[in-house]
Amino acid sequence: MKKSVIIRVVTVFMALCLCILALTIAYFFNADIQTKEPEQIMEVCEIKTYTYRKRNVFTVTKTNEKDSNTKKYILYFHGGSYVAEATQNHWTFLENIVKDTGYTVIMPDYPLTPKYHYKDVYNMVEPLYKEVIEKVGSENLIIMGDSAGGGLALGLYEKMAEEGIALPVKTILISPWLDVRLGNENIREIEKKDTILNKETLRIAGIAYAGNDGINNYLVNPIDGDISTLQNIKIFIGTEDILNPDCQLLKEKADAVNGDVEIKEYKDAKHIWIIDNNSGEEVTKQAYNDVIEELKNS
Repeated sequence: MKKSVIIRVVTVFMALCLCILALTIAYFFNADIQTKEPEQIMEVCEIKTYTYRKRNVFTVTKTNEKDSNTKKYILYFHGGSYVAEATQNHWTFLENIVKDTGYTVIMPDYPLTPKYHYKDVYNMVEPLYKEVIEKVGSENLIIMGDSAGGGLALGLYEKMAEEGIALPVKTILISPWLDVRLGNENIREIEKKDTILNKETLRIAGIAYAGNDGINNYLVNPIDGDISTLQNIKIFIGTEDILNPDCQLLKEKADAVNGDVEIKEYKDAKHIWIIDNNSGEEVTKQAYNDVIEELKNS
């Protein structure tokens, strides 16, 4: 057996064990994982925190109000397989976005599985979205999300469209998790190259997030939602991400029903590579600059 194959098998096994262990510990100890403010001090931005439905909501703005575009807001949903809180990389990414656009970022610390399930999440983010868009106006609101947060952002969009609620001017999804069942046959080939994600590990987290009745619900799997309602959806995805095939499938579905979904695909890029904007890699810099351009053109 080749050394590279052995390394991958060991890596996958360890990831699977860690995921099971984390979920088990959280379940038995009833852990309520919450996002904390960043360890590193933001140089030109400030964070304000308020409580909403017993969870925190963070707002990130420029310290110097003269440099801020106070009209534009980003409602951001962080990734983490619905299990993990926002990381330092997320905070740095959001700080960079605020510095480079002047927009205000709102990031809710939504409930995480296995203590909570998708209904608990939507019971927080749905009323929050309605309050925010009523306050700032649909023309001034962009929703964004990465990985699981991308799936949540799209599911929320579809639910708001179903209810006839005003929709954001643009939706930007970074490596979105669109189907927790991960049944797309095209995943098999990409899985050989993906060194970040493991399908079986993700499925465990997805089952926990879905709870007793959500495994086939479009709020958990937004790829099954009403795709015809999708307008101005921008997806950033790498070719070495096992979530890529479902992004392509969403695009196919959208094209068939006049939904507006655009995919920006980056060769050799892995899962949520854009978040690590300090990596120095050209593909990361290019993708980040493309995200900023999309935001400024909103």
